[in-house]
Amino acid sequence: MPKTLILAGDFVEDYELMVPFQMLQLLGCDVDVVCPDRRSGDFIKTAIHDFEGDQTYTEKPGHRFTLNAELEESIAKIAEYDGLYIPGGRSPEYLRLDQRVLDVVRAFFQAAKPVAAICHGIQVLTAAGVVAGRRCTAYPACGPEITLAKGQYVAVPVNEAYVEGNLVTAPAWPAHASLVREFSKLMGITISHA
Repeated sequence: MPKTLILAGDFVEDYELMVPFQMLQLLGCDVDVVCPDRRSGDFIKTAIHDFEGDQTYTEKPGHRFTLNAELEESIAKIAEYDGLYIPGGRSPEYLRLDQRVLDVVRAFFQAAKPVAAICHGIQVLTAAGVVAGRRCTAYPACGPEITLAKGQYVAVPVNEAYVEGNLVTAPAWPAHASLVREFSKLMGITISHA
C-alpha cells in the first residue's frame, strides 16, 4: 500500500486538503496528514477559496480537519513514505518558515520521490530551494516566486497539472482530477477498468 505524507496547517485550502486526502485513500494509499506543533487527533481550520469574478479569489471559513499523524513521528519514518503532497491556501506562507518542513521537502527531492504541490503549496517548495532549474506551475500570483527561486513558471489551464520528473504541480483545486491522477502514476498506482 503506497504511503503519502500531506503537509498542512491552519487555513489550508479546504478542497485542496480534503479532496486529495480522500482520493488517495480511494486509490488504496495510506495517507498521513501532519501540521507542525500539532498532535494526531488535533484539528486544523480550513478556508474555502473561490473564483467569483473579483480580481482575486475570495476566502470563507471552511471545515475542521482532524490530523491523523504527527510531524516528528513522520520525520522519524520518512523513508517509509512513497510521496509528498502539499496543498495550498494560506498555510504554505507560514509552513515555509519551519525548518523541519523544509527538511522534509528536501528529503523527498533528494530521494527523487514523487512530490505534488497545488496552488500556493509551491511556496513551500520555493523556500526549500528545490525548484531551481525546474519547470512547474502554481496559482499565477505565485509565478514570480518560482522565477525568483530560479525555476520556470509554466502557465497551464486551471484544471490541468504539469509534470516534470518527480514533481507534479497545478494552479488550483479545479485541477484535482489531473493532479491526483499524475501524482498517483508517479507513485506507481495503476487503475484498470474491468
